[in-house]
Amino acid sequence: MRHVAIVGSGPAGYYTAETLQKADDIAVDVIDRLPVPYGLIRTGVAPDHQSIKAVSRRYEGTALTDNVRFVGHVSVGSDVMIDELIYLYDAVVLATGAPNDRPLDIPGADLPGVIGSAAFVGWYNGHPDFADLYPPLEAPGVAVIGNGNVALDVARILAKTPQEFAGSDIVAHAREALSHSAVRHIHILGRRGPHQIAMTPKELGELGHLDRASPRVDPADLPSEGDDALLEPGMRKSVTHLRQFAANPVAKPVTIDFDFFAMPVAIEGDGKVQRVIVERTTLDADLRSHGTGETYAVDAGLVISCIGYQTPPIPGVPYEHGRGRFASDEGRILPGLYAVGWARRGPSGTIGTNKPDGARIGEMVLEDIGRGAGKAGRAGLDALLASRDIAPVTFRDWRRIEEAEVAAALDGHPREKFTSVEAMLAAIGR
Repeated sequence: MRHVAIVGSGPAGYYTAETLQKADDIAVDVIDRLPVPYGLIRTGVAPDHQSIKAVSRRYEGTALTDNVRFVGHVSVGSDVMIDELIYLYDAVVLATGAPNDRPLDIPGADLPGVIGSAAFVGWYNGHPDFADLYPPLEAPGVAVIGNGNVALDVARILAKTPQEFAGSDIVAHAREALSHSAVRHIHILGRRGPHQIAMTPKELGELGHLDRASPRVDPADLPSEGDDALLEPGMRKSVTHLRQFAANPVAKPVTIDFDFFAMPVAIEGDGKVQRVIVERTTLDADLRSHGTGETYAVDAGLVISCIGYQTPPIPGVPYEHGRGRFASDEGRILPGLYAVGWARRGPSGTIGTNKPDGARIGEMVLEDIGRGAGKAGRAGLDALLASRDIAPVTFRDWRRIEEAEVAAALDGHPREKFTSVEAMLAAIGR
């Protein structure tokens, strides 16, 4: 029997497991520090994008096969160490994603009220690490830094009415806080222009259909319409949305302003964030942004930085600090140790990008380990955890947690998530 441990139960982890479980004579353990699986599908995808979250049913199909099991509520690095896993398993695959925010390296970034998108998204999605975040929503202005889909998600969630969350699984504490929000002016700040955004048409188009919020684009920021022909089709559709926002401004109580050619250079405030100082930029021939020296202020009681993510280092595992990911040769880190998904590539691509990545790493593992070396595998892990008084959460346990969340849902909502590990464990009688 060949034994493989996958650390992380998000898309990259389960796509890798999907490939591995099709092989003969193999056992796969998917280990996660939380008692619940699916990673960013549960706590990263926007709660009003339920169709995207539905991909978890595919992962459930993999998890329910005879040779794959979920080992939840086990933290690699404290409950069990990487070198112990390498000793026990023929291969260990790191699928930990990139859950940490890239730091916003400007003066004032440490002021209260400056929050990274991983924290803010985790807050409204019920991640236990961020359930007690309490983002300040008392001021009318918010600055969202970044020009990707996460920035759009953040702006949309801030702008929605309580009624617009029908059918979503946004958690109760976020629903309540947002229902009393004073936010009326949202600025999305990007260093470059409309042709350099990383926003997809679907997410941009959603902003044009909000009940009380209207997106606005300064027509002067848009390049010549003829230049759009040089864009690939998806990007052209995105820019078309921006042109429509510029041509048809609609007066609504909440505004979402796209500030292009806008580089945040400082955050100011008396004991808390009150404004963002922004320098106007211009692009050179290589499309790199450069400050012009002209600045203006954006009033904001909350700043949310959506400038990217990084994988947290693990002691003893080679790491590329500049890129925020594990150091590997196309996925191979050390003998018997691999990386997949964002832990390998860095935070790039969509959920679907992890499918071919997981398949490739899975095939690489099978090729490398051959017929297996007769390691202890899951029996060895079980004995080690038992010796440390650690009782993992199984996939059957997770389904009981899920049933309890579904039973607690408000009418029209798919579930009411537990937002603490303690509540999750209480649902299975621990």
